[in-house]
Formats: sequence, C-alpha cells, structure tokens
Amino acid sequence: MTKRLSLSLMALLFIFGLAGCGAKSQEDVVASLDKKMEEMTGYKADAVMTLNTGEKPIQYELEVWHKKPNFYRVNLKNAKKDQSQMILRNKEGVFVLTPALNKSFRFQSDWPENNSQVYLFESLAADILNDTDRGFKAKENSYVFHTKTNYQNKNLYQQEIVLNKDLDPNSVRVMDKDAKELVKLEFKNVKFNAKFDKGAFDMETNMTGAQLELPAMSQAGEPKKEMEVLYPQYMGPGNTELTNEKEVMADGEKQVVLSYTDEKKHSFTLIERKNAAVETVAAKRERLTMPGGEPVDLGFTVGAMNDKSISWTYKGTDFFLASNSLNQEELMAIARSVSAQGSK
Repeated sequence: MTKRLSLSLMALLFIFGLAGCGAKSQEDVVASLDKKMEEMTGYKADAVMTLNTGEKPIQYELEVWHKKPNFYRVNLKNAKKDQSQMILRNKEGVFVLTPALNKSFRFQSDWPENNSQVYLFESLAADILNDTDRGFKAKENSYVFHTKTNYQNKNLYQQEIVLNKDLDPNSVRVMDKDAKELVKLEFKNVKFNAKFDKGAFDMETNMTGAQLELPAMSQAGEPKKEMEVLYPQYMGPGNTELTNEKEVMADGEKQVVLSYTDEKKHSFTLIERKNAAVETVAAKRERLTMPGGEPVDLGFTVGAMNDKSISWTYKGTDFFLASNSLNQEELMAIARSVSAQGSK
C-alpha cells in the first residue's frame, strides 16, 4: 500500500511539473507575438468601439482589413448606421471617405505608422513589443499587457491590451493618467492570413459599395433642416472668448464664421457650413487633396489636419478650424470639444 501511494504521489508531482513547464513567461509570449507578426500576411477583423470621452458613450462598429505590407481598410459605422466613414491606404495614398456626402480626402501620409491605433492589431502588437516597461499578467485563457501609448490624443495615456492564448487580439482599454477608461474596443471574428478581392483597397470601389449600403436619401422636395451652430466647449489656452459671430454667403450657401481671441493674442476661427447629403451615387464626387496633411482621430469622426487647420464633417455640417497661433495639439482639443451640443 505504501509503495502504491508513493508511486501515485510521484506521478502527480510529475504531472504538475509538466504543467509548470508549460506555463509561458512574459519573454516567451513576447517572442511568440513577434514571430506571429513576422509570419502573418494580413487579417480581417470586426470590432465594437465605445468612446467615453463625452457626456454619453458613443459606440461604433468597425470592420478592419490589413494586407501586408501597407494596405489598410477601416470601415467605421455608428450604432444607428446613419453615419459612416472609411480610412483607406493603398499604393495611391491614404484616403478618408465620407460616403453619405460623396466626399473624400486624399493624403500623402505615413498613416498608420506615426501613431498608436486602437483598432489595428499590428499597432497594438508594436506598442507591446516596443515598451520595455510593459506590465504583464498571464490568466487562464488570456495574456494581459499594460503599455504606454502614442495616440494623437495625449489624454489617451495608457492602455490595457488583452490577447487570447493563441495571441489573437481580444480587447483594449485606453485610459487617461488617472486610469479612467476613455476608449474600449472589443475584437470579434478575427481571421488571419485572409484573402482579399482585387478591388478590396480601391478608393472608387469602396466609395460606391459603401453608398449602395446607405439608407435611402431624403426626397428632393423635402425642406432642408436649418443648420444647428455648434460651439467649442474648450477654447484653448488663456481666457479665449467668442469675439465675433457672423453669417456669410459662399457659393450660394450660408455659412457661420466664429472668431475667438484672448488677451495674449491667441486666436482661432471656426467656420460651419451645411453639407446636404447626395441623392444619388452618380452625383458629383468631391475630392480634396491635403498635401502634407494627415488623418486625425477626433473621437466622434475622422478629420483632415495640416499644420494650421483641421477639417471635418459631423451630422451633415462641414467644419473648418484654423489658427496661426495655436499648435496642432490645441487645435485637436478644440475640434474634439465641438461635438457636444454647446451654447456660447
């Protein structure tokens, strides 16, 4: 009996010893992640992104495609499906498409290589691999990393990235310095080494396809809704105030010009103009080129930014924000604050 018990205990110890040997260290996981990134040819993924940067959470559904080395397609739709944008990168450049307005911006940009991108797996993997001070925790079915970030919005200071045991992305939480969650993204249906059709990353193909999925446009005889003027809730450094508001006509359309200044001669101008939705896919397409510019994530929409200005569209209104005295970070902060329903 004693001999049998001893053999049983030895067997159990051997089994637990093997189990212990099978536990991966942080170095093992990081090395495996690096290898996965080198070997993959691309992927397709769906995701749900929740923004907690305003008064109420805003949720988006995302469809993300990536083909090595640098082809990208990110389709963003809000929960009501009445607002969508697409970011494309192909051999011709980087594009931001707004299908409902038949509008596209074109950039000569290194996007997405210049900043962290919460919805791109390779960007998250790079943040893990490049942060030598990263935090790590192995759980039963996942690995959890805590890393520094490099987002355009500097309030997005730190992030928690959860990978499944097979190193597929599971979720991301992006937080401010006080660990308050500002962005949450949950991946689903991730397929690596996916195959893509010939026109998968073509601008015209994607614009037409996205427009065919739009809900029916308003009738031509239907009266236009009056534009609601939005005011920034953040007005830059110092005691900046609204010093002038006027309506002007441009190309037969009314636009509102808001001018802001402070005692230190910081100033900016915000122009708002109604942009009626197109009624047919065949309508004239508006194409704008931003030499030296790049896409900018404003949280509620994707805009176009250069050294002195940012342009974006939100709920059918075109916005143009410009300043000769404020830097890009201040301009982005002002632009992000315009999405709230604001009074003067």
